[in-house]
Amino acid sequence: MTDADVAIVGTGPNGLAAGVTMARAGLRVELYEAAGTIGGGLRSEALFDDRIVHDICSAVHPMAAASPFFREFDLAARGVELLHPEISYAHPLDGGRAGLAHRDLDTTCAGLGPDGERWRRLMEPLLARSEGVVDLLLSHQRSLPRDLVAAGRLALRVLAHGSRTQAGGFTTEEAPALLTGVAAHGVGKLPSLACAAVAMLLGHLAHGTGWPVPRGGSVRIAEALADDITAHGGTFHTGHRVTSLKELAGARAVLLDTSAKGLLEIAGDELPHRYARALERFRYGPAAAKVDFLVSEPIPWANPDVGRAGTVHLGGVRAEMVRQETSTARGIGSDQPFVLLVDPAVADPGRALPGKRPVWAYAHVPNGDDRDPVELVRSRIERYAPGFGDTVLEQRGVPGAEYETYNPNYVGGDIGSGAMTLRQSIARPTARLDPYTTPLPGVFLCSSATPPGPGVHGIPGCLAARSALRRRFGIRAAPYLGPRARSEAGSRPGGT
Repeated sequence: MTDADVAIVGTGPNGLAAGVTMARAGLRVELYEAAGTIGGGLRSEALFDDRIVHDICSAVHPMAAASPFFREFDLAARGVELLHPEISYAHPLDGGRAGLAHRDLDTTCAGLGPDGERWRRLMEPLLARSEGVVDLLLSHQRSLPRDLVAAGRLALRVLAHGSRTQAGGFTTEEAPALLTGVAAHGVGKLPSLACAAVAMLLGHLAHGTGWPVPRGGSVRIAEALADDITAHGGTFHTGHRVTSLKELAGARAVLLDTSAKGLLEIAGDELPHRYARALERFRYGPAAAKVDFLVSEPIPWANPDVGRAGTVHLGGVRAEMVRQETSTARGIGSDQPFVLLVDPAVADPGRALPGKRPVWAYAHVPNGDDRDPVELVRSRIERYAPGFGDTVLEQRGVPGAEYETYNPNYVGGDIGSGAMTLRQSIARPTARLDPYTTPLPGVFLCSSATPPGPGVHGIPGCLAARSALRRRFGIRAAPYLGPRARSEAGSRPGGT
């Protein structure tokens, strides 16, 4: 039982974004977190050395740098410094070759040789309408785009690169590998329209607002959101797992930052049978199997330029990634999975000490995979950085299946709270005009299981909160979220 106006279950980035929005509307907000600390996918901890912080889930934040929610919230004005590596991401290949996505587009194109102009034609038109591209993809996707030119440019590229046969017309191996590695962030079969959309979004942002890391770790974003909530009267209850909606009786609105499975568990028999069956049919994607390393020196990449990148994709050439990711999506394990690696000290040297440095990595594995990922990941790194194993001081592996224990939203290890297929990108978790509502009056879903899906962008939380404000409190004007005077505010989160 609570006397709050609003109860929010879960304090991941979307639960926190919902809390900010509701508290800014003048409502009494309470947030419940099963873990001992807030943050969900934004948690950071000292795993091996009290002086060195490791990001437990997310580490690099291209969408936090670009998202409409965070544009208005203004992380920089709240003391969160997003640090940019010179090279947003790299993709090493055998023989010391590598594709390098510099933040500067001209430098990137120059390094891609004969494919440089093709890369420019792919990315430059999106960069010219970047805000329109971002606002379209990071929305509830149920209204006409504000920028039709941006939508048209995006659609053409998604259709071309999401087909089964299209390799982009590239003539070298570096450029298609560079693009396919970004598409693999969609964590599904390749190629596909959904993964192509991810590639266009993240790919062009690498040359725009960038792929930054927060100084001091991802937890700094969670702290900034939580500070704003408490400053506006909100309260947190950590170490409190909500198992039934009955515990929240009294709240006029309940927002669940949970997976579709979590909604089923908390709502129980209160949900209509048809809706419950639809949630049960919701599909989950491959798992992330995480490895944290503490190393004695920078990674000894065969191509030294790779060491200037904050993010590194390890998947080989395009054909290898297509085979690996498609097999993984079908539940077939591999001893050479796609690996995404982050070396945060490249952009944030304060994260390292002499002789000690954190390295973050995860492999894509089948949902529910229970293999220890340490050797899988180490061998993938060694392929492109011989001698890496000799630098490892400490290591910790979390199998995909165990990630759900850490965070119940990660069903079977799916850190996206649902497979990013074309259908599930829109009908997420079910087909509803307002995807944040449920059949239960006053109960809303505000997690990555709703559009636009996974990522640290805060959009599901913000838009679910705005839906609740309209439907439960009669508040139609979206509350101002920024730290400065309203007259100085930037654009509002799109897709109301």
